[in-house]
Amino acid sequence: LTARAVVVFIIITERGRRRKEMSHHSLRELASSACVGSSSFPASTSYSSSSSFDLFIPSAKENSATTTTGAAAVAAAGKTIGVSPAIKAVSGSFGGIIEACCLQPVDVVKTRLQLDKTGQYKGIADCFKQIQANEGTKALWKGLTPFATHLCFKYMLRMGTNATFQAGLRDENGYLSTQRRMLAGFGAGVCEAVMIVTPFEVVKIRLQQQKGLDASKLKYKGTFHCAKTIIAEEGVKGLWSGVGPTIARNGTNQMCLFTAKAQVDKTLWGKHDGDGMVLHPAQSLVSGGLAATFGPIATGPFDVMKTRLMAQAKAPPGTEAKYKGFLHAGVVIFREEGIFAMWKGLLPRLMRIPPGQAITWMVADQVVGFVERRQEEQ
Repeated sequence: LTARAVVVFIIITERGRRRKEMSHHSLRELASSACVGSSSFPASTSYSSSSSFDLFIPSAKENSATTTTGAAAVAAAGKTIGVSPAIKAVSGSFGGIIEACCLQPVDVVKTRLQLDKTGQYKGIADCFKQIQANEGTKALWKGLTPFATHLCFKYMLRMGTNATFQAGLRDENGYLSTQRRMLAGFGAGVCEAVMIVTPFEVVKIRLQQQKGLDASKLKYKGTFHCAKTIIAEEGVKGLWSGVGPTIARNGTNQMCLFTAKAQVDKTLWGKHDGDGMVLHPAQSLVSGGLAATFGPIATGPFDVMKTRLMAQAKAPPGTEAKYKGFLHAGVVIFREEGIFAMWKGLLPRLMRIPPGQAITWMVADQVVGFVERRQEEQ
């Protein structure tokens, strides 16, 4: 009910904004004159059943026709049908919450593997078994509250800032080149790394690295207690431990993600920015998952360095911390554990991030598509 209320509020707000920007009647007249054999935008996307799949996915021919008609109308009107950055931000937050609840166990396993220096865990399956046997099934959702909150605000910021940067980087005709799309994605990644990701992940990792069933023996009793303890012992800057590799990781990740998502949508489904076409949820799952595969491979070393720095508490007086910074952590890990240690936890990252992004994009595309359809009907 809350989600529906938010969507209704968004629709009302967006409707008022669109009415101020342009005359919708004029836009439809221009669109009608541009469409050959059609008097209006397509009312909806038609779906066809594939003989080899039970999923109902639009055929390539239908996608192509819809995109050509929509693109012609958009070109004639001189504007896209896209929604505001605020709508993109809200759609991302919905997707983030659902992703966190589904994939938190994989994130816990990834963190434990990255922090394992003694070979306690023999692999992903063994790590799952040991956590469940020694700490209980609930331990697989350790750190869920900061993780879900972190993803909600992170995706809100990511989607909103990316849409804002893209709008500012388009040329006078509304065209966005691949290079500028990459720049917008990198900028969104930097913003989320500094403002959201680093402090939330510091708390999440400190909670996840704790082992044992007896809560009274754990240093951190919960999310807020963990944050308070870090600030008391290490100062506010302790919440930003590992911010350097986090910026490098998230900037590169989002640069790859948004660029790849646009390319996959165009290649597989014939969708272009602002053409009015709404992807089927199955299509969003496929394109979101494929687009999110490249980032983890490229940013594996950054993620390992970030995790080690975040897990490292302040050194006692008279001693030095093992990792003194971003580059020093990379050198020490390489020297002590070898080059392949720089990609520790890559498999669970690939198990978590592409499916997570598939879920997020499925939700986000449907929220944005719902608002776009309502705007088109008015």
